[in-house]
Amino acid sequence: MDLIVQKFGGTSLSDEQSRRHVLRHIVRELDAGRTLVIVVSAMGRRGEPYATDSLLELIRLNGNALPARERDLLLSCGELISAATLCSLLIAEGIPAVALTGGQAGIMTDARYGAARIVRIQTEAIQQHIADGRVVIVAGFQGMTDRGEITTLGRGGSDTSATALGAALGAKIVDIYTDVDGILTADPRWVPGARQLPVVSYEEISNMAHNGAKVIHPRAVEIAMKAGVPVRVRSTFSDGEGTLVTRSETMRESGVWIDRTVTGLAHVSGVTQLAVNSDNGPSELQLRVFRAMATHGISVDFINVMPTGVHYTVSESDADTAVRLLRELEFEPIVRRGCAKVSMIGGGMNGEPGVMAVIVEALTTAGISILQSADSNTTIWVLIAETDLAAALQALHTSFGLHLA
Repeated sequence: MDLIVQKFGGTSLSDEQSRRHVLRHIVRELDAGRTLVIVVSAMGRRGEPYATDSLLELIRLNGNALPARERDLLLSCGELISAATLCSLLIAEGIPAVALTGGQAGIMTDARYGAARIVRIQTEAIQQHIADGRVVIVAGFQGMTDRGEITTLGRGGSDTSATALGAALGAKIVDIYTDVDGILTADPRWVPGARQLPVVSYEEISNMAHNGAKVIHPRAVEIAMKAGVPVRVRSTFSDGEGTLVTRSETMRESGVWIDRTVTGLAHVSGVTQLAVNSDNGPSELQLRVFRAMATHGISVDFINVMPTGVHYTVSESDADTAVRLLRELEFEPIVRRGCAKVSMIGGGMNGEPGVMAVIVEALTTAGISILQSADSNTTIWVLIAETDLAAALQALHTSFGLHLA
């Protein structure tokens, strides 16, 4: 029988009505004769009692004094509650089911608490439960070390659990259920004309996720891409097919390839641009600047290196520290706060002339200045003032015809 991994996010499990929608998707696949492994996130969002952010607040109340090991013990509880609750619902409906922790499901990780990496998946326990006729429900976002310690996989870890299990079990597909109908051409909160994409490549959605789109975690996409497991992003609250994520070669072979230059837009807000210039020699400046950032754990982005200096960006939360470090090095940086990075992403832009011209024309017509830019073979980034973000996204969305997707 076809094996499918279904992953349900926190909003899909937050109340009884939502869980009834989850039950409907499970029953539909069982009635079609499919074998199911289900991965669940913690229920709800910030402020709701079992959400991950609510559990973190318990630690903050005590001054964030909890060690990393015990922190992971606490944070693993949200998914366990979801797994047991969903298991009870299935059993009440006459569907044999079993709930497993990540460790019981065979998800083995390294010992980096809070950001563990999966090193292998031992599928014997899951396979035995499947053979015994049970729906297997796995607590996402967590695993276990070889010493039996509980670990968590970091934000978006339930997506990673789902695609890793799909790869290990040879799943036909991994369905990621969320509160949106699929992957859109842009964030609809900023672009009312955003449209659902029927199909995207692994590379495109990975770039979108890395550049601010929050539909699926980039590490989950990378695991699926390596194993060649298709992923669908679907809504828990409808029966739509959502967006299929697969290899670009498969898209072409199956006739679902869509000839488009730009597939979608993504953005990151809360960015600060730093410009550092010096007459003392570029290599010394570059080395001192980036060594200082690395030594103090500050992630840098949007790097432009020039003969007389460097331009780069940091998150707003790191800006004050970065400026202080630069001044301690006797540099006086030019600081531009309140920026946003906008990304144009598409497999069709590789080698396509005129893409940057469209971007410049769209933004210039809208009266928006480009503060910095960079590109790769599938992505072009521009830095703009955050106050121009909505206008920029809407202008670019229209200029590339994404409202017609």
